[in-house]
Amino acid sequence: MKIDRIKATNIELTDAIRAAVEAEVMSLAPLAGRFDGAATAQVEVGKPSNHHHTGDVFHAEINLTIPGKLLRAEAEGPDLYVVIKDATKRMHTELAKEKDKHDTAKHQGDTE
Repeated sequence: MKIDRIKATNIELTDAIRAAVEAEVMSLAPLAGRFDGAATAQVEVGKPSNHHHTGDVFHAEINLTIPGKLLRAEAEGPDLYVVIKDATKRMHTELAKEKDKHDTAKHQGDTE
């Protein structure tokens, strides 16, 4: 699995944020590896705008491209690192669903 891009919106992309994103997204590699290693991720983290000071201020979005599909997971919350973890958990769920679909189709003799 490869991370194509990490984008920060309305915040500075520090080394700590980059490291947290890379660690979380690469934790998806075992599930994404089932798709012939062709999975690529694009991640966006940041604030929706500079005007919000309270409430769900941070967001994270992961777009994962696997052969023939684009999977997407988003999360919002008051803590950036928790939001990154939540988005990763949601992507893990999406990958698990896709794995189940793939395994079911393969079991039934379908090639897709």
